[in-house]
Amino acid sequence: MRPLRPILSRLALASAVALALPAAVHAQSLSELYQAARAYDATYLAARAQAESAEYQVAQTRALNRPVAALNASATGSDYHPDRVERGTYNTAKASIDASMPIFNRANSVAIEQAERSLASSQAAFEAAEQDLIVRVAQAYFDVLAAQDALGTTRASKTAITEQLASAKRNFEVGTATITDTREAQARYDLVLAEEIAAENLLRTRRTALDTLVGRLGTDPKPLAAPVVLPEPKPSDPEQLIRSAEGNHPAIRRAQVAYDIAHLEIDRARAGHLPTLDLVASAERQRVGGSSVAIASSSGSTNAYTMGVQFKLPLYTGNATQNRVRETLLLEESARNDLESARRNVALNARTALFAVQSGIAQVKAYEAAEASSKLSLDATQLGYRVGVRVNLDVLNAQTQLYATQRDLARARYDVLVNTLKLRQAVGELGATDVESVNALLAR
Repeated sequence: MRPLRPILSRLALASAVALALPAAVHAQSLSELYQAARAYDATYLAARAQAESAEYQVAQTRALNRPVAALNASATGSDYHPDRVERGTYNTAKASIDASMPIFNRANSVAIEQAERSLASSQAAFEAAEQDLIVRVAQAYFDVLAAQDALGTTRASKTAITEQLASAKRNFEVGTATITDTREAQARYDLVLAEEIAAENLLRTRRTALDTLVGRLGTDPKPLAAPVVLPEPKPSDPEQLIRSAEGNHPAIRRAQVAYDIAHLEIDRARAGHLPTLDLVASAERQRVGGSSVAIASSSGSTNAYTMGVQFKLPLYTGNATQNRVRETLLLEESARNDLESARRNVALNARTALFAVQSGIAQVKAYEAAEASSKLSLDATQLGYRVGVRVNLDVLNAQTQLYATQRDLARARYDVLVNTLKLRQAVGELGATDVESVNALLAR
């Protein structure tokens, strides 16, 4: 049994450690982290609450054309004694219900129409916030993957340089190489150590940013499936993209609503010259009581009911209405220019996003060719080093070039995917289906 004790002790220790460690976190897809961000991101939740509150703002404004009623009550009492002989009290209690309903009020009608238009603006703002969330999650997601790839290529380069350093030391010891090869390899090794530290810190930073965005700890994004098939932009014609953006982009829709509201504000200001007509009604009950030495106690109550119409016509407002109309005309011109500016910015962003995707796809193809060439170059350089026609520095440079190309290739692929989402955002059509399209490119 003695030989078994160390084994059993190690098994018990391993079991205790396994129980103490948390369960392994599985890798998350882009879709999964996006859904987590929708339930956690404060910016998105604030935009959603703002959009939901707009419906209640419209309901408040619609009440302007509905009847209103109020209960009023009062009670007064007085004690009088005009001379030393006579003394008396006098009490009054009154309660009334007053109601009114607009029959004609142009300003209220315009205000209701403006509020209904503003509801569309709030919905467009919420759509923009949701599209922005998709882009932010995708950017943070692929930033983590890019940082992982950068760390991986740095460590692979470190391994290769370590082997090259050991080879240079062996060759120097047997006299087949100079000390220069060893010092060059040592310098490159020291440099890659610094690069590894920086890559590790970048990965921690990027992972923390993703954790903060989705409200989880220890996120582990799924990598891209191999081989990677990048989507082509559709449509590829900038003018067709712009035409689509003009009818779908939330920024243009919000600017259009702002212009419509500014135009209605002119009618609302001009309504200051128009009369208003209200239906009014009132039901009142009043009770009076009093007593004095000279007069016997007396009390009584009266009821009064009234109904009619109330007409108001502004005659003079100190030129406030005229100046308000002039102000709204200028504000309408400002809103019209804002709308035109929004259209131009959307067109510019759509073209820029399309060019970024097209350039990125071409860049990926160029990096893929460069990777294949760098591999052949490294193989040839290593062979030349072994036969004595190349020096150690040539091998180090070839290795550095290969790993840098692989790192840049991975980064370019991620940029294409993020820019594809940004292109859909620039057109105003980015949605959950686009997240699923990118999600389909990830490893299972």
